[in-house]
Amino acid sequence: MSRFSYKRLEIKEVLEINHHPISDKRGFLSRIFCIEEINKFSKFKEIKQINRTFTNKKGSIRGLHFQYPPASETKIIICTKGQIFDVALDIRKNSKTYLEHVSIILNSDLNNMVLIPKGFAHGFQTLTDNVELIYLHDYEYSPKFESGLNPFDQLLKIDWPLQDYSISQKDFNSKSINEKKFQGII
Repeated sequence: MSRFSYKRLEIKEVLEINHHPISDKRGFLSRIFCIEEINKFSKFKEIKQINRTFTNKKGSIRGLHFQYPPASETKIIICTKGQIFDVALDIRKNSKTYLEHVSIILNSDLNNMVLIPKGFAHGFQTLTDNVELIYLHDYEYSPKFESGLNPFDQLLKIDWPLQDYSISQKDFNSKSINEKKFQGII
């Protein structure tokens, strides 16, 4: 019996993954990663890096971040505390869904996570205070190849749920698609 179930989102390469805990009176055990299970639905090669983030303020926006090839990465994002509005933006230049995005609510109580493949920018907004995330990456962080897009770019049409927000200067000052003359990746 699988400990996971999968749902393809509106952009079919982005997957919502639910992990199903085994519970008893002591608590629960939940498998959050199994390469064999994950690769039935994706091409996640191996974990090269695991990151943990903590965001203390509701409304905080992080992203839209990505890495150019050859450092492009597939990510699995797991919300271990709190709730977020998570966004995956297709930046694959030859894709039918180029510059379209999908969003999903990740919540520690829902036991869900999202797999975002190479060729997507990622960002999120916290919907509660004190949010903790775990990221599994199949490529390590590479400052030389890192980049970002402005999460408020009107061309992207992302409807961030909370209007009372905070954002880093770096993310706020990321260029828009037109300013950057962005051509996509891969």
